[in-house]
Amino acid sequence: MFLNLQAMSAIELLRTHQAVIDALRLKGVVNTNNHPIGDYTEWLVCGRLGLERQANSKAAFDGIDTQGIKYQIKGRCSNAQSVQFSTVRKLEEHGFDYVVAVVFAGDYSVRQALKIPHKVFPKLAPYRGYVNGHILIWTPDTVKQPGVEDISDLLV
Repeated sequence: MFLNLQAMSAIELLRTHQAVIDALRLKGVVNTNNHPIGDYTEWLVCGRLGLERQANSKAAFDGIDTQGIKYQIKGRCSNAQSVQFSTVRKLEEHGFDYVVAVVFAGDYSVRQALKIPHKVFPKLAPYRGYVNGHILIWTPDTVKQPGVEDISDLLV
């Protein structure tokens, strides 16, 4: 099935988008009506790493393995050389053991996926008072930081 997106009106495009979100929800890929990248990233990472995906109400972590290791999962879709992820709050409460940060290209292919230990995360994501949390900004050099593991091959 091919859609001529250029010929569609704005309302037709929005309705198509919602139909896609609804179909992804039925497949268990997304849980919300938000932009699907966050839900898709959680679904992909949990599935490929064998994690139990958590309900949306879990603020500190998104997946947990059979050993009880907790993962906060972040995803962004961008072709830029620098990518800012969403805010991580209450880092001092140690609600997770690792952050998995995935940068997708515009076509949703994985550009890079990183596994970052909790103790390393503040070095890469400084605290920003204006959002009351830590913000990771990915660059191609982020993987070179001590303790950061490139897990891209596990997600393709």
